Amino acid sequence: MIRITKIFTFETAHVLYNYDGKCKNMHGHSYKLFVTVKGKPINDINHPKNGMVVDFGDIKTIVKSEIVDVWDHAVLINGLSPHKELGESLEDQGHKVIYCTFQPTCENMLYAIAAKIKSKLPEGISLAYLKLHETENSYGEWFAEDN
Repeated sequence: MIRITKIFTFETAHVLYNYDGKCKNMHGHSYKLFVTVKGKPINDINHPKNGMVVDFGDIKTIVKSEIVDVWDHAVLINGLSPHKELGESLEDQGHKVIYCTFQPTCENMLYAIAAKIKSKLPEGISLAYLKLHETENSYGEWFAEDN
């Protein structure tokens, strides 16, 4: 088995309902997402992807369409909380709002990212690891063997 990793960046704001720290206010982050998949390299001299587990471009297409293009420059709001009204007000003012079914913490975002990516991977390729930096020195990790 070989693991390969592609790194992505995106800008997203979030609102943490009922949080008791200074991050209770709407705020944003420059997220850095590490996506690691694993599989066996193709061993077919006639295959255009010979020697690759998966083309990095294919991983880029999946992650951009499922995560980056959706969440970039958006506000994530727990749609099950009273903050839904805030989201509707922001939308009325032309802002991009994503309603989550969870508190949009780094930890819960990792679960959502894993689910979205796993459902789009080609056969024989599996998601092995995710790391999501909220700041330069604060991040969460998702490991397949733990889930």
